[in-house]
Amino acid sequence: MNTIVVESVLTCPHCGCVKRETMPVNACQFFYECSQCKALLSPRPGDCCVFCSFGSVRCPPVQQERGCCAVRADAAD
Repeated sequence: MNTIVVESVLTCPHCGCVKRETMPVNACQFFYECSQCKALLSPRPGDCCVFCSFGSVRCPPVQQERGCCAVRADAAD
């Protein structure tokens, strides 16, 4: 049985601010506001959430190989 990691370190691509956050276990987080520069982060195309795009650990649904929680329209492009 693999242990699911629920903490990830998010790094803002705009200002470099680094912050440890707890990820939702049964959902993907689509938006995150940087506490330093206030930029609103959203997933990169092909990623399901901000943790998969900017975190040190992929989100729990991806870790469990369940795939992402929702299909993003721009991920298919």
